[in-house]
Amino acid sequence: MDEQLSISRKINWRGKTLILIIGIILMAMTLRLPLTVVGPIIEFIREGLGISNVLAGFLTTIPLLAFALVSPFVPRISRTIGIELSLFISMLLLAAGIALRSVGMTSLLLVGTIIIGVAISFGNVLLPSFFKLKFPFHVGLMMGIYSVAMNVSGGFGAGLSHPIANTTNWQIALAFPIIIVMIASLVWSPQLRNNDRMQATTTTAPKLKLWRSPLAWAVTLAMGLQSFIFYTTGAWLPAIFVSQGMAADKAGWMVAIMLLAQLPLTFIMPVLADKLKNQRPIVIVLTLLYTIGFVGIALGFTDYTVLWMICIGSAGGSSFSLAMMLFTLRTKTAYAAADLSGFAQSIGYLLAASGPVIFGWLYDQTGNWQLPIYVFLVVVAILFGSGWYAAGNKYVEEQ
Repeated sequence: MDEQLSISRKINWRGKTLILIIGIILMAMTLRLPLTVVGPIIEFIREGLGISNVLAGFLTTIPLLAFALVSPFVPRISRTIGIELSLFISMLLLAAGIALRSVGMTSLLLVGTIIIGVAISFGNVLLPSFFKLKFPFHVGLMMGIYSVAMNVSGGFGAGLSHPIANTTNWQIALAFPIIIVMIASLVWSPQLRNNDRMQATTTTAPKLKLWRSPLAWAVTLAMGLQSFIFYTTGAWLPAIFVSQGMAADKAGWMVAIMLLAQLPLTFIMPVLADKLKNQRPIVIVLTLLYTIGFVGIALGFTDYTVLWMICIGSAGGSSFSLAMMLFTLRTKTAYAAADLSGFAQSIGYLLAASGPVIFGWLYDQTGNWQLPIYVFLVVVAILFGSGWYAAGNKYVEEQ
């Protein structure tokens, strides 16, 4: 551990440390890219396989359910075989899932999608704790690099998959992320030499009873509610804007603006959060940004939709980065951070998966989007309360 601390006290952007950081960036790119390629080509997949709209739509929900089911077991597996090896195996598993879903058979599409969700769960849970272990004095910086790499690659996936499917076929569009996954696996492989030393540390880590910790539940709510907002806005905001008189193509661009607006604060906020004694000022800022954006939409001020999207996107980038940082800021050790990450992401992604379904049901019941829009404001209020408590300067080990 002393060697790790000396490495992390001042980052040496050369040699083994540079290879490690490149490996982290490439691995972060694999956590969203295989998912975001699906949405833009869902019609190609549906028509190619002759599946129903319900089954086609389920392809975007399966990974979230896999995150929820697998995340609690990831810390235990990493304690047994080591963090580096766990992450390496997960990338091989991810490559297998991508290959299977690209064959062109409905059954393998579903099996491959499940495997992809399982594999990505490991990176989601373990990387934040890995930063605490390897870069204890630069967690915010590493979290910012990780978050930007993940979101930028996700945006490229969404932008490239349709042109690829249009010029070749949907199987190739689904398969191309495997290139990044295999490169990431290769660059990550030198880290396996450190696995045994870190595995020995895990055997002495205490077992936390997180379900009894109010702080753990606050972090979980913060994680789940920001994901709820992200997945629900991505699914339904275009339809909401169309109902307010906006052209469908312009409505799609509004979501793209929201995603782009996330990027600056996705990097800045983890660095800032790492330097603050408590993160409550960040909670106040993101709550105000969310509120401005959703009130503007609720009032139907469509002339200022770009502004609402920038507000919601900036709040989303801030809330995502803060949620990831809370796993490390509210724990004393890397292995406690992994436990908290697994606990929060398991319940949080179940909550997130319910968002698009709930909003669709509310629309069916009321025949308009007004009530669902106000639900966003209720969610933001609850997010503020949970975020405020979670952002206090305390640790789950003390509860």
